[in-house]
Amino acid sequence: MATYKQIQEYIKDVYGYSPKTCWIAHMKEVCGLQPKVSPNRYSVNYRTHPCPVDKQANIKEAFIHFDMIQTSQFV
Repeated sequence: MATYKQIQEYIKDVYGYSPKTCWIAHMKEVCGLQPKVSPNRYSVNYRTHPCPVDKQANIKEAFIHFDMIQTSQFV
């Protein structure tokens, strides 16, 4: 499984921006992966900074690139 840093570097190279780690963790939850809970997270049940809708497809594509999810989960 790719690290958060690898995912950030890939998205920066391909899409020109670096996603926040909380966005990556949010998308891991959405895709059924198990993200680690950050020690500075305020609440386990609430996300202060969820991934913006316009960035979600880019992060899912990075998951596919790193073989973290299957293409069939992308749709």
